[in-house]
Amino acid sequence: MIEDRTKTTAIDDSRFRLLIDAVIDYAIYMIDLDGIITSWNSGARRFKGYEEAEILGQHFSRFYTEEDRLAGLPQRALDTAIREGRFEGEGWRIRKDGTRFWSHVVIDPIVDPSGKLLGFAKITRDLTDRKMAEEVLKQSEQQFRLLVQSVTDYAIYMLAPDGLVTNWNLGAQRIKGYTPEEAIGRHFSMFYTPQDRVAGEPKRTLDIAVREGRFENKGWRVRKDGTRFMAHVVVDPIWGETGTLLGFAKITRDITEVTQAQQALEQTREALFQAQKMQAVGQLSGGIAHDFNNLLTVILGNLEIVRKRVGNDPKITRLVDNATQGALRGVSLTQRMLAFARRQELKTESVEIPALVQGITGLLRSSLGPSVELETRFSPELEPVLADVNQLELAVLNLVTNARDAMPKGGKIIISTRAEEFSDPARLSLVAGRYVCLSVSDTGEGMDDLTLASAMDPFFTTKGVGKGTGLGLSMVHGFIEQLGGRFILKSQKGIGTTAELWIPVATTGAVAKPVVEEEAAPQVPGLCVLVVDDDSLVLTSTSLLLEDLGHRVISAASGFRALELFDSEQAIDLVITDMAMPQMSGAQLAQAIRVMKPDLPIILATGFAERLEGFATELPRLSKPFTQLNLVEVIASAMK
Repeated sequence: MIEDRTKTTAIDDSRFRLLIDAVIDYAIYMIDLDGIITSWNSGARRFKGYEEAEILGQHFSRFYTEEDRLAGLPQRALDTAIREGRFEGEGWRIRKDGTRFWSHVVIDPIVDPSGKLLGFAKITRDLTDRKMAEEVLKQSEQQFRLLVQSVTDYAIYMLAPDGLVTNWNLGAQRIKGYTPEEAIGRHFSMFYTPQDRVAGEPKRTLDIAVREGRFENKGWRVRKDGTRFMAHVVVDPIWGETGTLLGFAKITRDITEVTQAQQALEQTREALFQAQKMQAVGQLSGGIAHDFNNLLTVILGNLEIVRKRVGNDPKITRLVDNATQGALRGVSLTQRMLAFARRQELKTESVEIPALVQGITGLLRSSLGPSVELETRFSPELEPVLADVNQLELAVLNLVTNARDAMPKGGKIIISTRAEEFSDPARLSLVAGRYVCLSVSDTGEGMDDLTLASAMDPFFTTKGVGKGTGLGLSMVHGFIEQLGGRFILKSQKGIGTTAELWIPVATTGAVAKPVVEEEAAPQVPGLCVLVVDDDSLVLTSTSLLLEDLGHRVISAASGFRALELFDSEQAIDLVITDMAMPQMSGAQLAQAIRVMKPDLPIILATGFAERLEGFATELPRLSKPFTQLNLVEVIASAMK
């Protein structure tokens, strides 16, 4: 019986050794109490590199690194196995060829039935591939953390599912002003404005990120010091492998400067568009006014002749007078259009604003009515400005009338002045120099932003049909711009409006000419007048007016035709030529005539203020539309 049991045990041991030796993924071997290797399987041979004959009888410490041997790690492993019944750990080990591998080690003490320690069973597994993968992952994570931490232009941080900040990079500290200790653990809603917090914006942000997989938006955020900045925000949810929400990744960029630059660009584009629009409308208005002046010249000229020839029939006289009044209203309209287009003729001189306003105060008060109070506030020792007296008076009348109309229930109008020096050309778009600001303020209804933006556009009006042309403010704008100044309109709905006229201060040499009562110009008899105009109606009307005055008229429809007439007509005493003509302008014609006949008087007729150069600036000017009396005066002046 004993013999059979011994045979069975031997067979079992043999099978167990075969099983252990068949394992190639684990190094399984025995060591005695002194650490000497007593057995060696195929797995140990495969990844440690030693044959059984080479390693049996050797101390197991030879697999350890030099540092671990000096630190006593092999003996400490055995002591731990004895003391705790097991040792388990990981570390670098050495193969036969000197290469290292990362191993997972388990050492179990072997004890006989009586409790006597016989040795140790040691199982080693090669985990180099896993260790290298972990090292790569760890290095990648470290590099990513370093990358995130080194970013200073973006605030990059994580949120827990409930919105608490869990980490904080340098960009977040720079942009928001909080250190990691101040931010981590607090709810991210502290970066939102009070209005957004009340509106539930932080919660809405996280809900959208969870529901849609991403949240992106722009909005105002608050720094630690309380200042606001415009932020571009992206929030992404972070999901675990099981679909559990782990938190959120939040990236914030400060786009305040970009936003401000974009707004400035939009404002510049809008200003450019407005300038181009006003320039285009101004050119159109100037062209229309020029053509209207030609028509009005014809109408008024013919009405004057008719008026002289109808006799004393009151019915016909009344019709002619009514037609004349209508034409004169057309003259007023064209003058406003030319003022807006900055093409009216200005007679600039030194003007004392207090004296000018005082001179029309009576007219202003009578037009305002008892419910409107007028007050003037003039700075002491105010410098005179360089302006056209008549046009400046008209501008003030326009502004005061507009102020009155804005106060149907009454109110107060204040006309005031102040002087200021401008050194920055960008300010108010004014050339550097000294200016006087003449302002007209009212306590009326005021204008909203939309109305204010269109207030100076030509033909725009808030008055009822037939109560305004819509050219009042545009005329003021054109007039002031032509002077080299600036017209600024400020208004608030329900508070009132202030119109500011910034006018250049007059130079020392710009002295106002005294007003002298001029004698009526004597009529010059019997001249031979050459009239040149490309408009046949104007040409005919001017000729009729001159003939009615007793002059002989020769007409020409162009400058070239006028020059041809000098060869056949030697007795021409005077030339009246239109300024704006195709191919050869009036100034060019005058230059050609001056070469031929240096002493011949020449009068330039014009519908608006053209830019003249050379001797043409010294020639007498006849402004369209003109009357017969205007012809008499300018001819008398030219023939002196």
